[in-house]
Amino acid sequence: MSERYSRQELFTPIGVEGQKKINEKHVLILGAGALGSANAEALVRAGVGKVTLIDRDYVDWSNLQRQQLYTEKDATDRLPKAIAAKQRLTEINSEVEVEAIVADASVVELERLLKHVSVIIDATDNFDTRLIINDLSQKHGIPWIYGACVGSYGISYTILPGDTPCLHCLLERVPMGGMTCDTVGIISPAVGMVVAYQVAEVLKILVDDQKHIRRKLVTFDLWTNQSTSISVEKLKRPGCLSCGEHPTYPFLSYENQLKTAVLCGRDTVQIRPQEGVSRDLAQIESSLKATGGKVERNPFLLSFDTGSHRLVIFQDGRVLIHGTKDIAEAKGIYHRYLG
Repeated sequence: MSERYSRQELFTPIGVEGQKKINEKHVLILGAGALGSANAEALVRAGVGKVTLIDRDYVDWSNLQRQQLYTEKDATDRLPKAIAAKQRLTEINSEVEVEAIVADASVVELERLLKHVSVIIDATDNFDTRLIINDLSQKHGIPWIYGACVGSYGISYTILPGDTPCLHCLLERVPMGGMTCDTVGIISPAVGMVVAYQVAEVLKILVDDQKHIRRKLVTFDLWTNQSTSISVEKLKRPGCLSCGEHPTYPFLSYENQLKTAVLCGRDTVQIRPQEGVSRDLAQIESSLKATGGKVERNPFLLSFDTGSHRLVIFQDGRVLIHGTKDIAEAKGIYHRYLG
């Protein structure tokens, strides 16, 4: 067992002392899909003391192409991703404490989990959750690593509270109608590249190597052979409500979170995003047609039939998801098709 981390300890920036620090740290990973499962495996192999995984979904056959911890049996059994991941991770390294939580990543749930966490990894599929992570990171002074990928494209950025611009600085508002894996697909090398950026940054943070932490936002497209590294330091805003001089952490408030309601007697969940959001129905129509589902649009709304569910999308941002009364399931469908 003494040889387990020997090659990592031979790497001078980590060494024996750095390995001891890694063994004592706790990493929280939000999402156990492609990015989450790969991040978790890399960090468990690296000997992080504790890894907490939170995910609301179960293993599906479409996941197996890129989500490396899972097997055909997991998909057949529809095992929750967090549970399947924990089983595999424990087999990889029984020395690491793995906490698996099958739940939606709500503000209340995340606040409870943050005690003694050293760094947060973003492996989610939506900006609603990312902006909650961002505000919690600023509020509690915990670094987090943003990461996302779709198609052959990927992006990553390291956010250090009190130092770098936060995600709210960069976005200012939640982007709506983005591409997702379910609308444009994804190739596994894009996942691996984002994970490489994220895990490297996490290890730097865990061993306190502040000077080598990447301060730029990186993007790439592996298919078209493009790569960029963008300096964003000047985008830090003194008046930012998440990280500025007088923060109010707006995305922790109810008003700036997705609102959900089960419609009485209709087997339908309504989801309403934050105030002031409008939808480009023509753009959404173009994106959804690529999935093979039935799409119909009039000047007021768009209807999208997946076969098992039907989404009705209004210009004011509201979405009705027909065919379920389960709010968690409805939110998963919402993020799958609308980003």
